[in-house]
Amino acid sequence: MRGLQPGVLDELVVLGAHCDDIAIGAGGTVLSLCRSAPGLRVRAFVLSGADTAREDEERAALAAFCPGADLVVTILDVPDGRLPAHWNRAKEALEEFRRGCEPDLVLCTSRHDDHQDHRELARLAPTVFRDHLILGYEILKTEPDLAQPAVLWPLDGDVVDEKVRLLHEHYPSQKARHWFDDETFRGLARIRGVQCGRRYAEGFHTTRMVVGAPGAD
Repeated sequence: MRGLQPGVLDELVVLGAHCDDIAIGAGGTVLSLCRSAPGLRVRAFVLSGADTAREDEERAALAAFCPGADLVVTILDVPDGRLPAHWNRAKEALEEFRRGCEPDLVLCTSRHDDHQDHRELARLAPTVFRDHLILGYEILKTEPDLAQPAVLWPLDGDVVDEKVRLLHEHYPSQKARHWFDDETFRGLARIRGVQCGRRYAEGFHTTRMVVGAPGAD
């Protein structure tokens, strides 16, 4: 299967509703991009977890998932599970964040996600990053909300190994959750890999993607 190869990225934006969303949903892709482009500007924005132990986890995890990157992390304290009630604050904070970056690619949660925080962030992102390619990552959990992603990002086996290792190392607060284990992370990556003719991959959803040569009419 032939794939569309991304061009050179100068700046990547990653958005999460909670600490660990980015690493679980797109950690392999982020790790691959940072490994292949030392000095890549990565700007991360997370809506909840500020001033808690989870913020410490997230900052350490993102630093590990972005080796050699020019990384800046913004974490807010929007209450978990309450994003719809704090929409105005989230919108203003995301607009302020947007003024400090000009990404070539935005990775965010997906509109298919049943978690209200994930879903609302996915709806909010295009209102701020209006002219950008936004890929919505998927997060496997107890809700039966997975949809077939249209975009598949192949991952090397060593990247998946490192993703799984870093998830366990940097998110000890999540280890008690029954789904937080190697089989979950490798299983979904293996399925997406089968679907694109590779061993592993991460899946993404998009509502709009422009394909063509730069400057084409």
